[in-house]
Amino acid sequence: MIPMLFGVTMISFLIMNLAPGDPTSFYVDPLVGQNDPEMLAIVRKSLGLDKPLPVRYALWLGKTIKGDLGFSFISRRPVMDEIRSRIGNTLLLASVSMVISLVVGVLIGVWSAVNQYKMSDYVLTVLAFIGVSMPSFWFAMMLILFLTGKLKLLPSVGMNSINVPPGFFNRFMDTLAHMVMPVLVMSLSSIARWARYQRSSMLEVIRQDFIRTARAKGLPQKKVIFKHALRNAAIPIITLLGMSLPSLIGGSFIIETVFGWPGMGRLGVNAIFNRDYPVVMGVTLFSSILVMVGNLAADVLYAVVDPRIRYR
Repeated sequence: MIPMLFGVTMISFLIMNLAPGDPTSFYVDPLVGQNDPEMLAIVRKSLGLDKPLPVRYALWLGKTIKGDLGFSFISRRPVMDEIRSRIGNTLLLASVSMVISLVVGVLIGVWSAVNQYKMSDYVLTVLAFIGVSMPSFWFAMMLILFLTGKLKLLPSVGMNSINVPPGFFNRFMDTLAHMVMPVLVMSLSSIARWARYQRSSMLEVIRQDFIRTARAKGLPQKKVIFKHALRNAAIPIITLLGMSLPSLIGGSFIIETVFGWPGMGRLGVNAIFNRDYPVVMGVTLFSSILVMVGNLAADVLYAVVDPRIRYR
């Protein structure tokens, strides 16, 4: 994990600095001195952008190892404080979306496999393809237009309303109402993918000899499916679970921006548009750590699901 994290930060730092644009343009008044080379040089030096790229990366890496991610070019706040105030919101959105998409997707996949080539299987297959193909930002816009614009049922921006009554329950329900549409958008494509993966894995397992033996012994259908078949069919799903974390966290950048959710994704998008290099690197670093920890958890879960696997 450590060499991979080092490689991610190095490549991200290189790509970010090769992108066109310069954060100094946000610090100089265009009516006063944007074209003044001396003023631009002063601003660039104050931001540490006058040093060669390898030196800047070495300085950033040295501070990062000590827990110092620097200061935001725009807000002048420590990057760690910016991320700390938003990472919980992103994890809340991503974790709820993952749980819902995993549970619903697995159940749909099991149902489709057990009822192969029946009408319900065909309907769920068509819906799954629609869910995978539908752009998330377009689906988010349609939800806002329909549920907020026409029906006035759900709020579409932010995490909490300004006029929410005091009290934990009122605040909880208000946050829940703000989460409905972002979670629904983030879960849709994931549910479709999980359903297709689970269906394929389940079809392979239920044709094996030990399933036929279990049925021949007279075990109930639910016990055969959920205790014997599902446990073995879940092993490929755990692999895909670790691989799906990058898309889930990456998708939060789009969803949080569309719905104005105050999370790490929205912070990263704003930092990219403002050429706020320290914040971009901080968000990239934490996103990479979350993905790698998720992959590590998936490896550990192998031993939980499959008794044949043991780590020594």
